[in-house]
Amino acid sequence: MKNLALLALAVFLNAAASAETLRVMTYNIRYASTNKPNAWADRRPIMKECLTKADPDIFGTQEGVYYQLRELESDIPQYRWIGTGRDGGSRGEFMAIFYRHERFEPLEYDHFWLSDTPEVIGSTTWGNSNRRMVTWIRFKDKKSDAEFYIVNTHFDHQIQLAREKAAELLLTRVKRLKENLPLFVLGDFNAKGGVNKAYKILTTDDWLTDTWNTAKEKRGEVVATFNNFEKAIPGDNRIDWILTRNVDAPAWIEINTCQKDGQYPSDHFPVTAEFALKPLP
Repeated sequence: MKNLALLALAVFLNAAASAETLRVMTYNIRYASTNKPNAWADRRPIMKECLTKADPDIFGTQEGVYYQLRELESDIPQYRWIGTGRDGGSRGEFMAIFYRHERFEPLEYDHFWLSDTPEVIGSTTWGNSNRRMVTWIRFKDKKSDAEFYIVNTHFDHQIQLAREKAAELLLTRVKRLKENLPLFVLGDFNAKGGVNKAYKILTTDDWLTDTWNTAKEKRGEVVATFNNFEKAIPGDNRIDWILTRNVDAPAWIEINTCQKDGQYPSDHFPVTAEFALKPLP
């Protein structure tokens, strides 16, 4: 029995030692515009500071347009990104996924649209006027050889039925991915966590886990993730989430209330969480 206990301890310590930390962020960066007082040119340097300070390993963005994402990449060259415009090619907003290119290798990726015809570029069938979509990537961590999925989306901001249909489709699609791999679902869901039916569809039977509820520590202020370029609003009104499967609870999670001299880098606050990423046995 003593030898078995020592062996179990050795296996546990080896697994702990081989686990790498993975800092994941979801961030609606607000599309670029020239409209004052929140023009992209004014927000861009503050966003660079915000991202540099938060130091995510991987982050999913919503609303970014092509030239905006290119400029952001030039500001933080330790990252590369994958995405496509929701209207096709470089047109429209992207669900881009940024990653540390020295550490992570994309093994495969794809996109689909949140509609009854998900393979049709720019399709929309649930009454929403804005096209909505998903980008996903399977990554390999060069440090540990661990593989995992990042899924990034943006649900409709007006029509509840579209959000519910999007949640059903998203859940169906992620269930097709390799079941044994860690999975992170990021996004601006335009729905209050814990309450909205779209949230309940995604978290039914705990198939996906809301990391806000399981994190060992909540850092910083508890505020709404939408700030409207005005101020942080106290209270648990989260429309931006990090959901997971096959992943241990994060060591911490935080709503980053970054701003400078009253200028917010976006009308959303990013949500960041840190996980232990274990290699496959």
